[in-house]
Amino acid sequence: MEVYMIRHTSVDVPPGTCYGWTDVPTAETFEQEASVTKKNLEEMLQGKSFDKVYSSTLSRASKLAAFCGYPHPKLDSRLKEMFMGDWEMQHFDEIAKTDPHIQEWYNDFMHLNATNGESFLQLYARVADFFDELKKQPYERVAIFAHGGVLICGGIYAGLFPMEDCFSHHVEYGGIQVCHI
Repeated sequence: MEVYMIRHTSVDVPPGTCYGWTDVPTAETFEQEASVTKKNLEEMLQGKSFDKVYSSTLSRASKLAAFCGYPHPKLDSRLKEMFMGDWEMQHFDEIAKTDPHIQEWYNDFMHLNATNGESFLQLYARVADFFDELKKQPYERVAIFAHGGVLICGGIYAGLFPMEDCFSHHVEYGGIQVCHI
């Protein structure tokens, strides 16, 4: 199965803000960015269509799906970004002043949770669960509108890159990653 994973466009939050599951708005540049994503997706598809379109339940992903011509994707909460718990909507510099756990998390975010949030391995487990279920479907081509962390997990799952090197494969806002599962 061919899977097109599309990352949402830029968001309207100050740089350095931890926003994981928070349903933040898209940036003022949404239409410009989304137009580029839509054009790139159309060029990659070369007239082919998707058997199914999925999206994170967060509006920054489903808004891009709608702009690209898929106003009713199947929403799945397993496609949400990593849950940052108590750190949601705080600036990382401010978190460091009030939560000494953040330094431990920086040193081992693969295994350690954000305070009252998730670890990267927990994010990976729920994304892998989604992909395990998806593989059982009779689809040839699927689109997934989601988040940077989800695209990284999808790339690991599909064997595009190893977990040890995954963060050097971060897809930019509005970018597309294609894999086969």
